[in-house]
Amino acid sequence: MKFNFCLIFSLFVILATQSGCSKDDDKLGVNDYEVKEIGNGAAINSANGITFGPDGSLYIASFWGKEIIVMNKQTGQIINRIGLDKGVKSPDDLVFGPDGSLYWTDILLGEVVRRTPAGVTTRQFVASGVNPITFSKDGRLFTARDFTPGDGLYELDPNLVKPPRALIASTAANPFPLGWMNSFEFGPDGRLYGPLFLAGMVVSINVGAPNAPFSASPWTDGTIIPLATGFKWPVAAKFSPAGVLHVLDQTGEIFKIDIKTGAKTLFVTLQDGLDNLVFDASGTLYVSNADHGWITEVQPGGQTKIISKGGMISPMGLAVLPGSNNQDALFVADLFRLRELNGSTGQELSVEKGYLLPEPNKMTSPFTVSADGNKLVVSSWFNALVQVWDPSAKKVTEEFAMPAPINAIRFKNDLVVVDLGLGGVVKASDKSMIMAIDNAKVFAPGGLATNGELLWVADWGTGTIWQISFTGGKPDVPVAVASGLMKPEGLALDQDGSLLVVETGASRLSRVNLKTGEVTPVAEGLKLGAVALEGAFPPTWGFDGVAVGKSGNIYVSGYGKNTIYSITKK
Repeated sequence: MKFNFCLIFSLFVILATQSGCSKDDDKLGVNDYEVKEIGNGAAINSANGITFGPDGSLYIASFWGKEIIVMNKQTGQIINRIGLDKGVKSPDDLVFGPDGSLYWTDILLGEVVRRTPAGVTTRQFVASGVNPITFSKDGRLFTARDFTPGDGLYELDPNLVKPPRALIASTAANPFPLGWMNSFEFGPDGRLYGPLFLAGMVVSINVGAPNAPFSASPWTDGTIIPLATGFKWPVAAKFSPAGVLHVLDQTGEIFKIDIKTGAKTLFVTLQDGLDNLVFDASGTLYVSNADHGWITEVQPGGQTKIISKGGMISPMGLAVLPGSNNQDALFVADLFRLRELNGSTGQELSVEKGYLLPEPNKMTSPFTVSADGNKLVVSSWFNALVQVWDPSAKKVTEEFAMPAPINAIRFKNDLVVVDLGLGGVVKASDKSMIMAIDNAKVFAPGGLATNGELLWVADWGTGTIWQISFTGGKPDVPVAVASGLMKPEGLALDQDGSLLVVETGASRLSRVNLKTGEVTPVAEGLKLGAVALEGAFPPTWGFDGVAVGKSGNIYVSGYGKNTIYSITKK
């Protein structure tokens, strides 16, 4: 995953603690609507690293869910969720140490974390993007960097006290000396085996003796030995109890590799988006899928069984285009995928892959999506991109590199973008400012809506809805049309001309009368998005979206249950 951490919020603590309440707590509005859940959601908000614990349960890291899932390997029942209250923030891979301590990499923070059996948690910053983690047979601890501007392999003090020791590290002359080594494991010969995501190959590494100087020429003196090539996106390499190396490619393929010859044999093909794997003592393989959130069991003979179902993992921005038979075609930004659903039934009609590494004419990892005629405007703060996507032709028709885009919509002949890196609401074409963050009245804009002439902006930080008119193409002074909302995010104009607002701080959808400023609730008790991590991250985090279909149906993304709420008049 690629991240742009250029967001600096000096007043983030103020934003996080500000709150308000709607002007009207009357439940009459709520009683006029029926709320139902549609869409197929996974039980996990991204399934990443996977291992067995001393108790025999599966432990599954969920970097986007900010938790570690404890699961019964036979039934898929979730036994426990170890989350933020236990110091879990963005876990990507995990391993148990010789003393029973649980270690994980918090990829978004660049930290390795240890939690002892007694519950004592220790953290150590290593480098941005720390991803895989494993122990050698003699108790040495290793990690590596992935999906960041840098690269490297590190040995750590298992107590996380002594400074990390870089075995391979980025330099200005060579920022990728290794090639993003992902989930790895030591082989029976004592060498470290792992995939290089950027190179599409699997290698083995002689990590040397503890504290010994690392080779100055690891690629030429046998310290690093290429083993197998020809992979597209290799992400994990683990050994079966019989000593056979298995490698996952995100394409969905699992290969067996002969570590003596490098010969690879296709073992089984699953759904694309694979992330990690682990074997139990009997040789049964358990595989995680980051993009679709499932856990699957693979028997030694290749037979498969879903342990925990997949589906949407992080529904965020929403848009509606005309569908067949007068049905709403609902598009859901789902972190690694753009999903199209039938608005009436929730049936999944199509799935488009979002690319973490930008590729020509390929869609980025989608956070928000909005209708643009028969096209869609997609934004991603992960990849610092805003795109116009043609779902029929399956191609990008416009693209803008932006520092930190939170949301984007079509406005007249341009795109309007909330970009926290540029400091406010801007035009995509020339980056000219429409409404600036002044840290007095405007703190953290996010939600956008328009009727083609006027623009509305929701400020997450103050709970204010701003209306902006234009004179001669230039923005007039913004006017507050509603205030006191609780961390508003997604906006959408309803068919009656009122403005729908997702109040994430109140777990509800509300309606703003744009003539009077009156705010009334539409739906309460919604399971919405998670809070942002502390630090240089957007306070909207995954973004809670709302859209209105031609049918009149209102749709709200329900991250908390990996579902879509369909809200209709009774």
